[in-house]
Amino acid sequence: MRSLLYIIAVIMIIGWAIGVFAYTATGLIHALLVIAIIALLLGILRRDTAV
Repeated sequence: MRSLLYIIAVIMIIGWAIGVFAYTATGLIHALLVIAIIALLLGILRRDTAV
């Protein structure tokens, strides 16, 4: 399940970067970035507590 979160986070970060450089979408791109960061943090926190 953690690898799925990382895949989703990477896809969202790539989408955010494309949107920022293309200047097309404004609010949606930043929402994707926030969701990607939250997914990465959840993956990191779950890995640390699983030890």
